[in-house]
Amino acid sequence: MSLPAFTETGDLPLGVHSASLRETLEQFAFGTPQCKIVAMRLERIFRLASATGQVARFVVFGSFITEKPEPNDVDVFLLMKDSFDVSQLAGEARFLFDHAVAQAHFGTSVFWLRRLAAHPTEQDAITHWQIKRDGTRRGIVEIIPEQP
Repeated sequence: MSLPAFTETGDLPLGVHSASLRETLEQFAFGTPQCKIVAMRLERIFRLASATGQVARFVVFGSFITEKPEPNDVDVFLLMKDSFDVSQLAGEARFLFDHAVAQAHFGTSVFWLRRLAAHPTEQDAITHWQIKRDGTRRGIVEIIPEQP
């Protein structure tokens, strides 16, 4: 799989685009030192979240997945399995599930829900993150596991 080219506005085309972590980093972790720093943050977050064994879907949105040369952070939405219990986590993994702590510790905005809380549907909860602050829409990336 490869991610599509940017639109004239510097965003991905509308839709939820699936890619592995490797493909995502290859597409967006280039150019400025800031892009590389933010890419390292994404990789760290992905590895910590995945290590819980409870991630159902991992979505990236915001300025990191645009043509913006200096993204401030990476924005992530985690849809977790219904069995997920944050109180069972320890160390840095627990920091991911407190928005303010994740922003301070990782420089990452992390939003999350359990599957059961996704309303009206799981797909609606994911596609919601295509809406930008100005009300327009852009494409987002769902990071999927690598195929062996």
